[in-house]
Formats: sequence, structure tokens, C-alpha cells
Amino acid sequence: MEKVYYMDNAAATRLDEAVLEAMRPFFFETYSVATSEFGYSLGIEARDAMEDARGRLATCLGADHDEFIFTSGSAESSNLAIKGVAKALGEKKGKHIIVSKIEDFPVLYSARTLEKQGFKVDYLNVDEFGFVDMEALEKLMTEETILVSIQHGNQEIGTVQDLEKIGALCRGKGVLFHTDATHSFTRMPLDVRKVPVDLVTVSAHTIHGPKGIGGLYIRKGTAISKIMDGGFQEFDLRGGMDNIPGAVGFAKAAELVTVEENRRLREMRDKIIQLVFDQIPDVILNGHPSQRTPQNANITFHYVEGESITLHLDMHGIAVSTGSACFSRSLEASHVIAGIGGDHERAHGSIRLTLGRFNTMDEAVFVVETLNKVVENLRKISPLGKEKE
Repeated sequence: MEKVYYMDNAAATRLDEAVLEAMRPFFFETYSVATSEFGYSLGIEARDAMEDARGRLATCLGADHDEFIFTSGSAESSNLAIKGVAKALGEKKGKHIIVSKIEDFPVLYSARTLEKQGFKVDYLNVDEFGFVDMEALEKLMTEETILVSIQHGNQEIGTVQDLEKIGALCRGKGVLFHTDATHSFTRMPLDVRKVPVDLVTVSAHTIHGPKGIGGLYIRKGTAISKIMDGGFQEFDLRGGMDNIPGAVGFAKAAELVTVEENRRLREMRDKIIQLVFDQIPDVILNGHPSQRTPQNANITFHYVEGESITLHLDMHGIAVSTGSACFSRSLEASHVIAGIGGDHERAHGSIRLTLGRFNTMDEAVFVVETLNKVVENLRKISPLGKEKE
């Protein structure tokens, strides 16, 4: 197999071998469901492993053991946070929630579902970097507002919001605050003892952990109701089979992320951005130059289509993603680029490069060198490029 230069780590990461080794016994040895202390030994061992993993992940967030529940991933976590709060408080307090326009789909689509059920949803504007408008947020809040959901690190452009300010505003107004930290968990500091956030979505798939396992931090006393029936798992907040290997792998993956690794990712990210701007004309960096997740570089290349760049890079073994409509099942260009004021041309020409543990600086340099050649060649044959000339 030819070498693959994988730079789509925001979509999924390669499993770390150490994570696989931590999970292995729970496939072949301690493979039962979790049982109480009155159950059989194999089930008690499985339960103890799951509770140990829960505690380790809670510690990563500064939370207590019983404030963290396991889910099937970030989509379920955000669905539970938003719909669960709506179910618990909709009839008691109000039917108004606020989300930003650039949230990931689990948040946006959960909000749209609630709209169909009679809830009022306001979609908060962001500025050209992707930061929410704090004054607008405060003006939107009413006595009926029960929840604000604003992500920590954006999935496309990497912009990192000021959770302390947003949380303080929500706390002062008596409104619950949820943040989707799928792309910032372990990559950016987030301590729930210091940040006034009530619900936090996290996932293993972005940090070299297994797919199909995620988590939701729920601050003690937060009003939330179950939205998926089938059993009494996770403090009776979800039904379904416990994913014990996944939980163990998630905890191991989170603990493998280091400050040094994040520093190295940031250096590679900055090198990519610098080389692109040095070598390729007519480009735009999407998102804030510095207040962004360490692994994210999102760049628009004018006069050429993102899907063309992606396909040509793939011929060189390079995997990246694009905000172009042609790569979206909805056939809509990136709502994030549109949300920061970008037009269709800017969205269609955007490329997201997201780095992970197994990327190297040499790979980063090679990818930009190849990108330079690809963009130059595509602009020569692009109608948009000919228009510019």
C-alpha cells in the first residue's frame, strides 16, 4: 500500500495501538455485560472497568465521577443534552433555546427538530472569525430561555469560543449552557470547576480512540430527561448495551494526549499556514489566526473548487476535506463559511487540514508543496482562474 498522508483527523483518527491493547481484554476475557456487586464475577469485573474509565474521563474535565455518562458518540451526547433539557424544562420553564449558526449538525438538527415540536429557536450570528456576538446573545435571552448551546472548538474552522464569558452570562440569567467540545477535548483546557458550563459533549473518535463511544458531562442538579428508552443504563439516562471496551479505550485515549503533543500539532498547523501563504497567492485563512484548536488549518483557495483540490491531492495519497457542496450529502456548501460571511465561492474553494498524533512536520511540508502544484495546475484550467487572468 502506498503511503497515505492523512490530514482529516477532525473526521476520524487512527486508533492508537496502546488504546487497542487496553481494550483487547474486554473483547476476549472480560467480555460480559456490567453487573452489580450481587452478580457474577465476570460482570463485576466489567462494571469495575467501566466505572474506572468513567472516573478517569471525568477527571480530565475536572468533574465528579457521577457527572459523566457514556454515549455512542458526540451525536448522541448533543442530542441528549439539547432534547433532554427541552423535555425536562419545556413545559415547566419555557420553550426557547439559542444555538450559534456554525454549530455541528447534531446541535443544529436537534434544534430544528425542537422547532417542529413547538420550540422557539434563535440562531446566533458570529463575526468574521466565528466568534459569537455576546451582546446579541444577551438580547436574545428571555424568561422563556432554557438552554444555550455554543461549541468550544469549531469542527471546520477551529475557532475556540470564550466559554467563561458565555457561561457567566448564562449563569447570571439562570439559563443552562451546553458546549460541544468534540474537537477541543484534551486539545484545549476545559475545567468544569472553573468554567460555568452545565453540559459538555466529548467523543473518542477525534483523539485516536475507538469510534462509537462518546460522553456527556452533566453538572449535578442539571434538569435533563431521558430521550432513548431500552434500559436503565448510565444513571437511567439512556438505554442500550454498555460499550465497555469503548469506555476503556476512550479513557486510555484521553490520557495519552499530552501538552507536548498539542504543542507539536500547533507547530505543524502554523507551518502549514505559513507555507501556504508564502507559496500560494489568493488564499484566505478561515477562522481566527491564533484562537483556534491546535490541529486545525482551514484555507480557501480562490479561483478553484475545493472538490477538485481534494480529488487531485488524493491521487498523491493525501487525504483532506472540503466545504464544497459536491462533498456534502445535503448538496449545501459549508454553513460555517457562510456563517462567517463567506460567499459560495469562498466555501467551494475551502480545504480543511486537520492534524493528528501520527502526522510529522515532513508530511506537512510535503502536503503544502503538493498543494501548491495542484492549485497552480487547476487554476490554469479553471474558468474562474481564466477570468482572473
